[in-house]
Amino acid sequence: MTVRPETSEAGLSGIVTLSLYDRDGELIDERVAKNLITDAGDLYYATRAISAVSPAAPSDATKVTGMKLGTGTTAASKASTGAALVTYKTGSNLAFDASYPQISNLGSGLGVNAVYRCTWSAGVATDTALTELVIVNDSSTNATSTAANSISRVVFSAINKGASDILVATWNHKFLGA
Repeated sequence: MTVRPETSEAGLSGIVTLSLYDRDGELIDERVAKNLITDAGDLYYATRAISAVSPAAPSDATKVTGMKLGTGTTAASKASTGAALVTYKTGSNLAFDASYPQISNLGSGLGVNAVYRCTWSAGVATDTALTELVIVNDSSTNATSTAANSISRVVFSAINKGASDILVATWNHKFLGA
């Protein structure tokens, strides 16, 4: 007798909101995009979920620490080049905002969001064509990140962040079991 796994709607999905504010705090641009959770991201979440389980207690994953911006336009993919930041924007490496990450329980049967946020203040990551963003475990490094360091990546149409503008990236990874 062959047992087939049941099809389910379980899984991970992600949405990122990029909000650009001028020096007066007025919203001047906002983008909402689906992001890609990479192979490294799948492994990250699975490892984090079982790392404290006894008796085996497998090694835990290196925790994600922040985000990095870039100007590359290579399509996002689960692995390889499209899973990593393609063209790093120097000085855009930030640790998560002080009260992040957070957990947002969406209610019975609706899933749970892991919420990440970074804020690039005036004078930080100024560029006329920011087009990519990653969540990484090496945000303290002012350099590009590999696919192994990037749990999630999104590519979007160019954002022009002027010297006095503030960019806020809010990332939701939704967990929904079946």
